[in-house]
Amino acid sequence: MRTPALGYEDVEDSGLVRCLAHGLPSPLVRWHFHDEYELHLITATSGRAFVGDWIGPFEPGHLVLCGPRLPHNWVSFEVPEGGTPQRDLVILFHHGPIAHAAQQIPELREVLQLLDRARHGIEFFGMEAAARAHWHAVKAARGLRRLAAFCDLLADLAACTDYRLLSAVQLQGVECEGQVDQINEVVNRIMARVSEPLSLADIAAEMGMSESRFSRFFRRATGNSFTDFVSHVRINSACHLLMQTDHYIADICLQVGFNNVANFNRRFLEIKGMTPSEFRRQAESRFEGAVKSV
Repeated sequence: MRTPALGYEDVEDSGLVRCLAHGLPSPLVRWHFHDEYELHLITATSGRAFVGDWIGPFEPGHLVLCGPRLPHNWVSFEVPEGGTPQRDLVILFHHGPIAHAAQQIPELREVLQLLDRARHGIEFFGMEAAARAHWHAVKAARGLRRLAAFCDLLADLAACTDYRLLSAVQLQGVECEGQVDQINEVVNRIMARVSEPLSLADIAAEMGMSESRFSRFFRRATGNSFTDFVSHVRINSACHLLMQTDHYIADICLQVGFNNVANFNRRFLEIKGMTPSEFRRQAESRFEGAVKSV
């Protein structure tokens, strides 16, 4: 239930646009999808983001617009003891009223391309301060003034040219809440056991499914095969270690669950388009030597 106790606005106190703010831990931090668009700004912690079939890092300032029924989740690492009071600022809104209004109001039509792109998930760059200011402006307003503040936000998002699309496929989620819980459980198991051997057969058995049924279920929900999904999670974990530690690449390979360096290097090149050594060198250059080279 989207109650004020979880950080949502009261349904009776909002219209087309609803604001949400929550900290961590929170029951809202889970693999899920819904019928609304979701503009999601991370304000604290870093970790791993899941948007459709895309898996990648996030940190404060990460701003993403997810389209309807596009599965998503943000999993934080190294959370301070006791959690954090605010991690997420979110704006939720439905497609129908905007699309219908655009038929009569030409000025709204410029936002329709933005909404179409959002079905893949859009990550915006350089908009943290503006997005935060827009969120507070929308949150503070009511009635027509809230709609005006929301349109101001949409105009900035539609005009932004520094963005990327995240999910290669336009996933539409799974069929029921029970299946959402199942895939959330699987994703959490993978995240918790990334350094351990992960067998499709074992996970399928734990979920009470045949291997073929589990494979179909997992691909339909995430857009990835189980093997590819695990590889993406492991490679992104390796990227974090390459940037944040001076561990040897051979050690990182084992820490993220690969059993030999050759396979690790091959998968890293396939997913990131460069070798682990090249990635570390680029990270060093970007962050002015914040990590040591190996």
